Amino acid sequence: MTGLFVDGTWREAASRRTREIRCPADGSLVATVPEGGPEDSKMAIAAARRAFDQGPWPATSSLERAALLHRVADLLERDKETVARLESLDTGKRVVESRYDVDDITAVFRHFAGLAGAESGRVVDAGRADVVSRVVHEPVGVCSLISPWNYPLLQTAWKVAPALAAGNTFVLKPSELTPSSSIWLMQALEEAGLPAGVANLVLGAGPDVGPTLTEHPDVDLVSFTGGLVTGRSIMASAAPTVKKLALELGGKNPNIVFADADRETALDLALTAVFLHSGQVCSAGARLLVQDTIHDEFVAELVRRAERIRIGGPFDDDAETGPLISAAHRDKIEAYVAAGLAEGAELLTGGARPQGTQYDGGFYYLPTILGSCHAGMSVVREESFGPVLTVETFTDEDDAVATANDSIYGLAGAVWTSNAGRAERVAGRLRMGTVWINDYHPYVPQAEWGGYKQSGFGRELGLAGLEEYRETKHIWHNIDPSPQAWFDGKDVS
Repeated sequence: MTGLFVDGTWREAASRRTREIRCPADGSLVATVPEGGPEDSKMAIAAARRAFDQGPWPATSSLERAALLHRVADLLERDKETVARLESLDTGKRVVESRYDVDDITAVFRHFAGLAGAESGRVVDAGRADVVSRVVHEPVGVCSLISPWNYPLLQTAWKVAPALAAGNTFVLKPSELTPSSSIWLMQALEEAGLPAGVANLVLGAGPDVGPTLTEHPDVDLVSFTGGLVTGRSIMASAAPTVKKLALELGGKNPNIVFADADRETALDLALTAVFLHSGQVCSAGARLLVQDTIHDEFVAELVRRAERIRIGGPFDDDAETGPLISAAHRDKIEAYVAAGLAEGAELLTGGARPQGTQYDGGFYYLPTILGSCHAGMSVVREESFGPVLTVETFTDEDDAVATANDSIYGLAGAVWTSNAGRAERVAGRLRMGTVWINDYHPYVPQAEWGGYKQSGFGRELGLAGLEEYRETKHIWHNIDPSPQAWFDGKDVS
């Protein structure tokens, strides 16, 4: 049994406890893995500390670090089908989506390999002829990397690749629900030649493993992707030792459709925005804002198409979306929808589990659309992280911006219009880290990814100047939008 990886050695948990990993699509057993706890976290941190203070990795040249990251990317290309299958079995998502994810993960490792290979300091003018003044970049130290279950290896790659590129050591804690691809990654790092102790893996539930990883004085940086409540707790636990933090805490993302938008493409991408991976995406377009003059017609067609989306398991060729991650998460979604209806929302479609024996044992929930919503409702303000779309209306540009920004979150959003000036004005006024224009969900590793407000933050460590006083926004403008046909190219029109 492989599971915990500490100081270059695979091991059982100190408690000898194990956890069964089951596929959310049908409840079948995927793996049995060790269930770590505080002692395992302490051992992993100690190994990472030794590897940083006494090992060769921090002093390894940037070109050598880049070469190792390229070797990991090569292994991802070699094992693409294996990794995609591991991701789909753990998460229940369609294997075609997992294949796209592996391509993205490969691109992440190659991107940070390029950054590592090009790393250099700079000379600054000290104003004196007898002084050479240089700015150099050095690794932070030991990093605790805590990743979520919805995109297990992609979110992990966003943390592991830059940590290694910069010369750090780390302890990785994936979600206890989806550990399989992280186990593969440790094996790949071994094969690629990473020194022992640089990469460490601790499996286990957040309450058992997390506090040690976020409080321990030998940890220098904590990177966490997950829920807002947990993020707040991590900030508090990291405060006594003033650790560096990178937090991505989700969002409630507005998808704004003006009357002059390319209607067909906006409809197609509105489905993708919220129902991709059953809505279990931090940047999901779960708030649809439609201009009042087209609201009724647009929403009626959206409902018609949503009702034709086919649901199934990861290896079902006819499936267009899959299950939720767990029974507990489905219960949360059901309570969320019930609360919305109690607040006055109108159920336009969905709001129930699909019927049929093919769904037995899985955690399925129908694509759901709630109408008659407004920004004062908790169903609009709180993140569902499921296949639930709330629909609001707006009158004009100012109303759209004010409604969209009326949120504690600021992760992502989109604006749909054929008016280029309006598109740029609205994108500039939205308080969000990523804004798509006439598109939804594209991502490139070269662009910034982060959020405003309570969607979290991440900083370029070691920079001085205006960066600490500015937000960073990525605006993606598709100048030739067309229907994406994400749902496997099948007709949902």
